[in-house]
Amino acid sequence: MSTKETLIEDLKAKQARIGILGLGYVGLPLAVVFAEAGFHVTGIDPDSRKVDCLKKGVSYIPDVKTEAVEKLVKAGHLTATTDFSILKDMDAVSICVPTPLRKTGDPDMSFILSATEELAKYMHKGMVVVLESTTYPGTTREVLLPKLGVECGLTIGEDWFLAFSPERVDPGREDFTTINTPKVMGGITEACNEVAAAWYEGAIQVVHRVSSAEAAEMAKLLENTFRMINIGLVNELAIMCERLGVDVWEVIDAAASKPFGFMKFTPGPGLGGHCIPIDPLYLSWKMKSFHYNARFIELASEINTNMPRYVVSRVMEGLNDRGKALKGSKILVLGAAYKPDIDDIRESPALDVIGLLKQKGGLVEYHDPYIPHIHHEIDGWQMESVKDVMQAVKDADAVVIITNHKVYDYQAIVETSAFVFDSRNATRKVVQGLDKVVRL
Repeated sequence: MSTKETLIEDLKAKQARIGILGLGYVGLPLAVVFAEAGFHVTGIDPDSRKVDCLKKGVSYIPDVKTEAVEKLVKAGHLTATTDFSILKDMDAVSICVPTPLRKTGDPDMSFILSATEELAKYMHKGMVVVLESTTYPGTTREVLLPKLGVECGLTIGEDWFLAFSPERVDPGREDFTTINTPKVMGGITEACNEVAAAWYEGAIQVVHRVSSAEAAEMAKLLENTFRMINIGLVNELAIMCERLGVDVWEVIDAAASKPFGFMKFTPGPGLGGHCIPIDPLYLSWKMKSFHYNARFIELASEINTNMPRYVVSRVMEGLNDRGKALKGSKILVLGAAYKPDIDDIRESPALDVIGLLKQKGGLVEYHDPYIPHIHHEIDGWQMESVKDVMQAVKDADAVVIITNHKVYDYQAIVETSAFVFDSRNATRKVVQGLDKVVRL
């Protein structure tokens, strides 16, 4: 049999050894899904704290239950290590490392490059590699292929196989998780696509094949660019409605009553998470090399990036209307996570809102039941979540709702507060004390 046929047979028989490079929000759920499907999975991560947790059978990702990890570790289906040399024993490797932006707005490829360099040391015939990290179109072919194939003397599509399959993790979501969210798969060659699809089809319910790695890379960017632009649209609509004296939330609900031709998006204090604020800018950056300006992306990014500043300006106006200045006022920010009911603070607009309020002299505190501590790496400030949220609400001159966690009693918060600025329409069901509430 050919190398391809042998590898596909091993993958279908669950005899192939699986390696997951990166054990974060993407890598750990993927490792668990493969392990639960019957593969022997080894997670590789330089963070010894993560590895130590997994060795003890403990999950550090809310979407992955500790009971599931413990069961897989005890059964020998899931192991973890900081030793990259274990890659020499792997037949299939998925790369799930972060792809942030630099301060200049350019893609930070350092994590992908580092993972690729480590993997290149242990490449061997009969290996399939899938990149899951979101990146610009061309990364798989232009960055991974030369380093893993050409420099290692292996022939792509014959000796080894390479594909791109974008992660589609939505932290906190329970209806669509790693196992039942369709996976797009695009190989460097058709043989690469066959092998990679055979691997993922052994654990994921639906694998959607496309003709190339570039098509798969572009599909991921389209998904999040679509969301980013539509969020930018409703954020601008919120600004326009405020000037027109119209309730933007009422307008959106009315438009959403149309059963066709409209998809509901809601405004907020800015974009958060690893994907939506970042991924479209990868595409915009790439297009500059083709002398093309991605105008929709740039405009939406400008609007969304300005929303924390707009929120702070509205808080200032609300305080002024009540005879107070922002400087010296006690401000309580409710919610630090980028979306409700999770502990993920990556790119959260709460960080910008807090920073701006502090810059303008506000005496800022915050509360988040999922995030007990904030350390802003760029600006250097640190904060601890207040212990008694209702006492903090009572003491505050203004309560600013940034993340609409379900655990909050919004009726009690409004009744206890002096003034609430609600950037998420979290107080929509409040019936008493609405004179204290200003909504985005």
